[in-house]
Amino acid sequence: MQFARYGIGFAQRRYGTLISAFGFSTGAASYFLLPFEPTSETILLGLAICLAGTILLRRSSAEAGFSRFALAVLTAWVLGVLAGKYATVRVSPSQISAETGPVLVEGWVESISSGRNGLRLRLLVHSVGDRARSGVPDHVRVTHRLSPVIDVGRFVRCWVVLRPPPAPLIASDYAFDREAFYRRTGAVGFVLGRCRPGTLGAPRDLIKKARLRLAELRRALARHVRQGAGERAGGFAAALASGDRSFLASSDQEVLRASGLAHLMAISGLHMGLVGGLVFLVSWRGLALLEPLALRVSVRKLAACVAIITCSLYLMLSGASVSTQRAFVMAMVVFGAILVDRAPFSVQSFSLAMMIVVLLAPWSVLSPGFQMSFAATGALVATFHAWGDRRKRLSLPLSGPVFWVKSLVLTSLVSGLATLPFAIYHFGRIAAFGFPANLLAMPIVSLICTPLAGLAVVLSWLGMGEVGLTLFGWSLGLVLRIAEVFAALGEGSRDLIRPIYGVISLSGILGLGLLILVKGRWRLTGVAPLVLAAGLWTIPSADLLHWAPSGDVFLVRTSGQILRYRLAKGEGLSPLRYRDVIASHDCRIETCEIEAGGVHIRLAPKGDMACGAPQTPDWVFIRDPVPSHCDAFIVPWADVQASRGQSWYIRRNTLQPVKAISCGRRPWRPCPVP
Repeated sequence: MQFARYGIGFAQRRYGTLISAFGFSTGAASYFLLPFEPTSETILLGLAICLAGTILLRRSSAEAGFSRFALAVLTAWVLGVLAGKYATVRVSPSQISAETGPVLVEGWVESISSGRNGLRLRLLVHSVGDRARSGVPDHVRVTHRLSPVIDVGRFVRCWVVLRPPPAPLIASDYAFDREAFYRRTGAVGFVLGRCRPGTLGAPRDLIKKARLRLAELRRALARHVRQGAGERAGGFAAALASGDRSFLASSDQEVLRASGLAHLMAISGLHMGLVGGLVFLVSWRGLALLEPLALRVSVRKLAACVAIITCSLYLMLSGASVSTQRAFVMAMVVFGAILVDRAPFSVQSFSLAMMIVVLLAPWSVLSPGFQMSFAATGALVATFHAWGDRRKRLSLPLSGPVFWVKSLVLTSLVSGLATLPFAIYHFGRIAAFGFPANLLAMPIVSLICTPLAGLAVVLSWLGMGEVGLTLFGWSLGLVLRIAEVFAALGEGSRDLIRPIYGVISLSGILGLGLLILVKGRWRLTGVAPLVLAAGLWTIPSADLLHWAPSGDVFLVRTSGQILRYRLAKGEGLSPLRYRDVIASHDCRIETCEIEAGGVHIRLAPKGDMACGAPQTPDWVFIRDPVPSHCDAFIVPWADVQASRGQSWYIRRNTLQPVKAISCGRRPWRPCPVP
């Protein structure tokens, strides 16, 4: 008992802020994972009980240490739930409840991005047909398949078929409808023909007008950078400068993903850190040369102010996406720590940044960007603290070529290992050569691309911006060539990863957190959860079979292999998790046979092919028409369309239906209107 009290007291003193941050984040995640919508009164009542209990226990004896600790964690958890509820109440956008159209949508183009079937336009909506203003979504996202004749900031009129934002088809799929809800996107759809320019001017609302003006500046910046950086890397340069990826070729996006360098496409912690760090270093060293100034004020704090201003401008010019906002908050915490004479890279700074991000965008807790960025940051903070302490004890130099090489290798290795479980969980795949690709590409990005981008800005003030942009494009061309090489080497090896689900991910996160953030012998407490996660991961699970509303059948084996069978043609979607899987079998003319888990499944395009020789199947997935007599279990395509997709686990020599994701219980997932 004495040992337990000592451990709890030690954890509260050293890791109190971190424990609160994790409790706050877990509470926010719990809110979005609940199968029902909690009321505000219930959450506030729970918070009041926690606070009252904490006050009472603080006045009690020292024997109540564990109870106080548990109540503190529970209070942080309830506050996280409250943050999620407040975000929902604050947003509450209008949503399209059923397919609508063709209907005339009028609005302003806020952004243009590239998609699989064309350009995606995000519109600030003015009107939707003859709908009342109260039923019009704030924003819609539409796919423009033809070459557009409009640009960002323009008022347009489009004939569009609108649909509700799609809900995930399987439990592990990306919840696009939840993301759309909090981004105030009430519908998605596709344009019939072309969007045409309208005559209406800018909106009257000053905030909306300023956002559109900023979007125009971003688009103009992206176009200018693309032209100056050259044809090969112009789109990549535009994406890094403005966050606009519509100019980045789809082939370049694919090789960056396949090589493990996809994190370079989205403006996140890496880009904000490089920009802020470079400006801080140059300002610090430059201001130190001004002797009258350096003798009177702290030039380090002045440099931090300059870096804060630069990061703020970069945030606005890059579009202020959720990942960029998260990176900006982390950068502000670092430079703010410098202003108040605190350690910029510490567990306290890390915890504070996490809580601020969760408070601003609690729904992002479940996103891969949030989890991977904070996992990598926490691992790097803990690793370099331990490494720095060791070098100080041994009086080793903190500079020199050997130190820089070791830092580079350690950074790539630690961040890669820390984000690996999340990559497997969210994407079901990894880049086989991601570590060497990052090891070669990151020095170029940090030591060549970033300084050349700064040089391009300086030269643009002198009227020679094209020279700087050309050099910037050349350096990014090197990164693309590295990506192409390692994408080719890893071709075919990215889908053979056993998936991670449920308790495995939770146990791995707990073990990883203890291992990288706890100091001394207490760090070994993280080994047990990691061993448990690894053991559970090796236990074979069941194969998954999913017939999607798109008409494709997916077989997900426990090894991670994914097979795609084309059987019917539907108007729905495939799971976003598997959309890049190439079809391995075409069953639209001839039958396909699947043997999995002791079950024989036949995919039949016609009724007369369903139950014939050479072997009577156990289950038949039939397009049409349904046969009048068959000894097998029949799954007709009409039922799949009506239920918007069906899934089964292959267990005990049979198919066990997977319960469909419920609708109507959360505000971002209303039941579709037939």
